[in-house]
Amino acid sequence: MTKLTLGSHPYLLGFEQLERLLERNAKSGNEGYPPFNIEQTSDHSYRITLAVAGFGDEELSITVEDRQLLIRGRQRDEDEGRVFLHRGIAARQFQRSFVLADGVEVAGAALENGLLHVDLERAEPEKMVQTIRINRT
Repeated sequence: MTKLTLGSHPYLLGFEQLERLLERNAKSGNEGYPPFNIEQTSDHSYRITLAVAGFGDEELSITVEDRQLLIRGRQRDEDEGRVFLHRGIAARQFQRSFVLADGVEVAGAALENGLLHVDLERAEPEKMVQTIRINRT
């Protein structure tokens, strides 16, 4: 018995890239830090909010590489000369990744009260009807 995958299903043509994106995202190593929310703000827009308390905007980076949104944080080590009796606030680096569908673009980002908001917009696809001419051979 042959196992059908998304890319090999006979009625889904050209979806091999989607299958590769799903596999890559599953292996990306996203752990539970930092916590985040994803909300739909309208029919064509979304907002990802990450809890990044302690990070300044110069310690955060947002990039899109091959339809993958990467959000990274790395705090500078400014603990020289400080003596901690207890250290419960983590100052660790992180990387979060999200796969973006075709047509979804980053509209902007803002850091507010320890929360990083990344706004996404999806362009409405044009409706197109194409008639294919049949040639005689």
